[in-house]
Amino acid sequence: MRLINTKTRAFEEFIGWHVQAYAILSRTWEKEEVTYKDYVDGRYCNMKDSKKIDMTCQKALAEEGKEILYAWVDTCCIDQSSSAELTEAINSMFR
Repeated sequence: MRLINTKTRAFEEFIGWHVQAYAILSRTWEKEEVTYKDYVDGRYCNMKDSKKIDMTCQKALAEEGKEILYAWVDTCCIDQSSSAELTEAINSMFR
């Protein structure tokens, strides 16, 4: 599972059941969503949807009683150009 580190904004990979606690961004979809490729290439910073990602990370870090160090955003944490990764992500949502 690929998560965004809420402090560094870098991707981190977790294997199996060793996933840390994470916040999930729930939002309305826009025309210009930040994709995995946008995030990896650093283009997401200039995109409208990047504010939602940054706000999610800020809110996770400000969680009362504990910092949540990771966030998951479907559009950029899943490489949608990889059919195997997309299938795995969809299947894991129904466990």
